[in-house]
Amino acid sequence: MSANLVKAAIEDTARLLDRMAADAALCAGAARAAEIVVEALRAGHKLLLCGNGGSAADAQHWAGELVSRFHYDRPGLPAIALTTDTSILTAIGNDYGYDRSFARQVEALGQQGDVLFAISTSGNSKNVVAAIEAARACGMPVVGFTGEGGGTMAGLCDLCLRIPSASTPRIQEGHEVLGHAICAMIEATMFPRPAA
Repeated sequence: MSANLVKAAIEDTARLLDRMAADAALCAGAARAAEIVVEALRAGHKLLLCGNGGSAADAQHWAGELVSRFHYDRPGLPAIALTTDTSILTAIGNDYGYDRSFARQVEALGQQGDVLFAISTSGNSKNVVAAIEAARACGMPVVGFTGEGGGTMAGLCDLCLRIPSASTPRIQEGHEVLGHAICAMIEATMFPRPAA
């Protein structure tokens, strides 16, 4: 084991974050993603989130930040991670196949005006792509989170936030930064704190 490997990983992530901070379109896109969610929430709608593996963890993490709290106490916000109910996921997988695991939930829970956050480092996850198609069919705006190429999702999402990297770990780290920034913007816009 080598501390140099840890240092190299941290430096690689730091370089990615510098590229992200310098990417005006990416920063503007993340701000627009927050606006899309705020518009939906103010109209009485909700946010659905999906992804596989580490992206599933992001979906659950961001939903938790909104339902509970991020920076400060305030009313909860309606966000549902489609990655958490093992009975639903296994029933859909058994009855319809794994590729339908999120699309079926979007069809059951999503309504016109809700928002879908679709997370896939490759942009090609079949079950995430199917969820996007289901969301678009019922009139839900879709925000995608992918790597630099965007994959299939790039042409399907209303807004696709592409992390400027081809490395899965770096893409996941970039997603986490954007997710936190978006949650912070949503919270501050929906429930602004009085000036001190």
